[in-house]
Amino acid sequence: MEHTQSPRSAAQPVDARRLAALAALLAEPTRAAFCLALLDGRAWTAGELARQAGVARSTATEQLNALVDGGLLAEARQGRHRYLQLADPAAAELVELLAERADPAAPASPAPGTLSGDSRRRALARARTCYDHLAGTLGVAIMDAMTERGLLDWTRGLALTPTGEAWLAELGVPSPAGPARSRRPAVRPCIDWTERRPHLAGSVGAALCRHALDTGWLQRIGTSRAVRLTADGTSALQQHLGLAVP
Repeated sequence: MEHTQSPRSAAQPVDARRLAALAALLAEPTRAAFCLALLDGRAWTAGELARQAGVARSTATEQLNALVDGGLLAEARQGRHRYLQLADPAAAELVELLAERADPAAPASPAPGTLSGDSRRRALARARTCYDHLAGTLGVAIMDAMTERGLLDWTRGLALTPTGEAWLAELGVPSPAGPARSRRPAVRPCIDWTERRPHLAGSVGAALCRHALDTGWLQRIGTSRAVRLTADGTSALQQHLGLAVP
């Protein structure tokens, strides 16, 4: 039988030492806690992350430097403050996937806020940000409604339809086919770790989530990744997707 090379084997092989070094970045609990907190897609200061993980500022600085040097985090300085966030969507997806594999029955982010224990778990399961797009029961329901309305097509892998592009324009959401188009896929299914079904990722998923937060359809709950659907958001989903949310 003829052996067919996989895309990876045909390209330059992965350096095992680099892979081990990347894995080692998340093998330290404090660094892992920082990455989980940053899954909310926002930039945090070193002091905020230190309090989140319950470590000294000096310890946080050392561990954050390692994550930045390793390419998992990006930093920006504004005045005296140093802000950190996940380097890119690929880094966020890696952390989310590892969190799911570590404990699929538990929420991936222990970030504190106004919620605790079972309440936080339920809120995260209902609606949360998965880095920069919407996840949870609400995220999956929106993707299902978009599919039923012909805004998404699964015939040859997931794709945004012309009807979907027109729908985005009606909402005032920038089209991924516009001049600002990036190398990131327009739409991509992301398996939801609570629903076990896909929610919408990619540049369209990110743009929709940002639009929902900017317009007040969604509100963040404390400093966790959980979000709540507002009355305006409930009306908007009914109007634009025919989605009835209790």
